[in-house]
Amino acid sequence: MAAAAGNVKGVQLSQAMVRTAAGWLLGLMLAAAGAIVCINLVSSSVASPQQPVREYLEALQKGEGEEALGLLRAKVPNANAAMLDGTALQTAASKISDVKLGNPEARGSNRMAVPLDYSLDGSRLHTEFLMERTGTQWLFFAKWAFVPTTLPTIEVTVVNSSEAALNGVPVNMPNGRNTFAVFYPGKYEASLNGTFFEAPPTSALVATRDSGQAPLNLQTRSTKAMNEAVAGKVREFLDTCAAQATEQQRLQPDCPFYHVSNARVVDGTIKWEITEYPKITIEPFGGKWVVAPLNGKARLTAREIDLFTGFGNDLNVEHDFSFTTQLDTSNGTVTVTPYLSF
Repeated sequence: MAAAAGNVKGVQLSQAMVRTAAGWLLGLMLAAAGAIVCINLVSSSVASPQQPVREYLEALQKGEGEEALGLLRAKVPNANAAMLDGTALQTAASKISDVKLGNPEARGSNRMAVPLDYSLDGSRLHTEFLMERTGTQWLFFAKWAFVPTTLPTIEVTVVNSSEAALNGVPVNMPNGRNTFAVFYPGKYEASLNGTFFEAPPTSALVATRDSGQAPLNLQTRSTKAMNEAVAGKVREFLDTCAAQATEQQRLQPDCPFYHVSNARVVDGTIKWEITEYPKITIEPFGGKWVVAPLNGKARLTAREIDLFTGFGNDLNVEHDFSFTTQLDTSNGTVTVTPYLSF
């Protein structure tokens, strides 16, 4: 009986050991499966060639230029750096949407190309980032980084101005032009919004490092406020001139208009008035702003006596006139100086 009991205990002990071993084996299998899943997840995210691209795009949209430059491993060319950080950079990347990262494509033994399709301000564009393997992390995961490059540039020109705005940021424009280093992808918009002069916005979409960009040429023009200010100065000059000519009873005053007559004009009957004021056109010329020649009409009414017959006649004539001016906008004021030739 004792021997039988011993055999039973031995069988029970063996079954317990088997169950324990099976539990350990199952645990190891689950752990291994979890490790494989974890490895796959890490490999497809943190350790993938696409991850630096994700981080780069995020840095652009946050306006973190230093981080973006470090990730891109890019050299800054000899150009203005106003677009490489803060609001200007955020604005450049703010129109990027519907981003789709494609599967990496081999470009040699240690390089992969990461395709990026996206919309930029309504245009569907494609950019390819070249990545290279730079080592390993966590013992066996590949470490990827951008292949070093140089940032692209865009050139901006502006007529008759030493300043402009690029992506909403004021920038200096020595001699009316400047070159700016930029990140890609991004939209860059130049404009001029001055009190006296302005230029309609013009923009460029930069999709790749080698994007050949035509210059952003700002065609400056006078503002409505400027035209009204000059028109007001011209009207004031002509009205004052007509009033003085009337007060002084002069047929040939120091004005753009005059009248020549062989008759005797009755003193006290001369009256001048402007019937058509000049239209104002302000144009660039020789690096300055000039007002195009001003043309208008003035009416003279008077009573004249014919010297041969002695008969009187009511004079009512309209004369065309023309003159030029010098325009000065220094010190934030508008000065218009008429030039009269006799």
